[in-house]
Amino acid sequence: MSLEKLRNYYFSLYGENGTTQFFYDQLLTIISRAKANRSASLKKQDQGGNSWYLSEKMVGIMLYLDKFSENLEKFESKIDYLAELGVSYVHFMPLLKSREGNNDGGYAVSDYLNVDKKFGTTRQFEQVIAKLKKRGIRTCIDFVLNHTAKEHEWALRSKNNEPGYEDLYYMFDSYGIPSEYEKTLTEIFPSVAPKNFTYYEDIKKYVMTRFYEFQWDLNYKNPNVFNRIAEVLLTLANKGIDIFRLDAIPYMWKELGTRCMNLPQVHTLLKMYELIIEEVCPSVIFLGEAIVEPHEIVKYFGTPEEKECHIMYNASLMVLLWNSLATRDVRLMERSLSIDYGTPRDGVWINYARCHDDIGWGFEEQIIRDLGMDPFLHKQFIIQFMEGKFPGSFSRGELYEFNPVTLDARNSGTMASMCGLEEAVQEKDRYKLELSVKRILLLNSIIISYTGIPLLYSGDEIGALNYWDYKKNPDEAGDSRWLHRGPMDWERASRRHDQGTAEGIIFTRIQEMIRIRKTHDVFSSTLPSTPVDTGNQAVFGFHKENRMLVLANFSEREQTVDCSRVNWFGLPQELHDLIQGKAVRLWEPIVLGPYEYLWLV
Repeated sequence: MSLEKLRNYYFSLYGENGTTQFFYDQLLTIISRAKANRSASLKKQDQGGNSWYLSEKMVGIMLYLDKFSENLEKFESKIDYLAELGVSYVHFMPLLKSREGNNDGGYAVSDYLNVDKKFGTTRQFEQVIAKLKKRGIRTCIDFVLNHTAKEHEWALRSKNNEPGYEDLYYMFDSYGIPSEYEKTLTEIFPSVAPKNFTYYEDIKKYVMTRFYEFQWDLNYKNPNVFNRIAEVLLTLANKGIDIFRLDAIPYMWKELGTRCMNLPQVHTLLKMYELIIEEVCPSVIFLGEAIVEPHEIVKYFGTPEEKECHIMYNASLMVLLWNSLATRDVRLMERSLSIDYGTPRDGVWINYARCHDDIGWGFEEQIIRDLGMDPFLHKQFIIQFMEGKFPGSFSRGELYEFNPVTLDARNSGTMASMCGLEEAVQEKDRYKLELSVKRILLLNSIIISYTGIPLLYSGDEIGALNYWDYKKNPDEAGDSRWLHRGPMDWERASRRHDQGTAEGIIFTRIQEMIRIRKTHDVFSSTLPSTPVDTGNQAVFGFHKENRMLVLANFSEREQTVDCSRVNWFGLPQELHDLIQGKAVRLWEPIVLGPYEYLWLV
């Protein structure tokens, strides 16, 4: 039974004592109450389990509600647009109540159980969830586990030492213990939020604030914290939410003398939460957010026997796609994706080219060396290229978290602007515009066809350009990530059916790829993708268990592939391209036009 496992994990983490027994009994009450409160319709949904996330029909879009439709009421009129595009789940970026002013894009939650009033009411959100379900679209929200806003009720009552709110956060009377922590802790935002503790004069205490000063880290060494988060999780699940994006999970457990990242106890916490949803709402799944090294990310899937997260972000693929575009060389991508990190058979990656966050350039440095390049110089090249400062670059972006000492940086910008569409529009250059649209479609062709769940970032489906006006907003001007978090351009979207416009071509081609994906089971996440050395460093290739071969030209020049390099796994001699409908014969060289992609079956 899952509850037997839960008890074993709980007592192994918190100790065999009376206090642990008290809180475990409390947790069982929370679970029992949540099961009783789950609606009949959701219980019916639960009967199907959660294997739906493995389906080829899974296609997501992430959006900021205020940027997309202003509020929940207006969002309802946009459901038709999402259904037209073909998405099957919507990831609402943070919409729970957050602190006023700077709130880290909504990740400084001040109330877990209520929607921020600027979006509407919690009741309206429940109505939206229900209407999406009727259209076959599931709902995903951000769930911030590592910290709350300092204005959260728990923090305010903890400051006053109220009974039941003691030790919910890491608070210290002197700098002694914090100084010991600082010896091994890394800084998450060194330039804008240095150090990991903040001193508050009003309470005469140092509080752990690993992200920003206004975000207080929760103390999971206290079982009361675990229980409170579990209760919130189940309450939200009973409103109909299908996917919880678990934010910043590597940081949840803290131990002196460590980096307080990826500790074994974090995995125990996640296993317990997964067992709880398995018991109460078995159709619900977890999406884990862990921007760490690939060999660490994969651990957050858990195992088929001891599940943690069902799906995880494939940040490496995003980085490798942009690197391949900039270099016109796919070898780093082909070799990196060939590494087996031990992904479990039911662990699924979210594939994306852009998201709300910046792009951090994490590469397998040994592969870069094997390719005859210097890792530091290569990283400098890609940073400058994506900013648009490298000679010949088509990209238009900005730096994020630039370090003038190490010259390290990440990059911000929309997909379209970094693919060259902004440059083409500004220069009124039709040829550059044509190439930029081809690059956009190329990136989407990989994330939609590669094993995993494709996730679009709202606006990318119509070629949204950088939002430079963010610099006029004092709350956003210091954070270049707002460059790609602009408002949805509905005037641009209105041209989505006009094939004489860039937005029309982009929308309809992406829509077509989604339709093809959803109607062919070869795109199921149960079938792995295996990279193929095409013999041409500009052409990326992969196959899916002898059933499909995908080829993609990452160059603006025509490229040729010798069929003997890509048919060692036994495909038939004549293949059919799902995208264009044309036949491709494997007894003659395969020719790909500039940025062309082929889905061959």
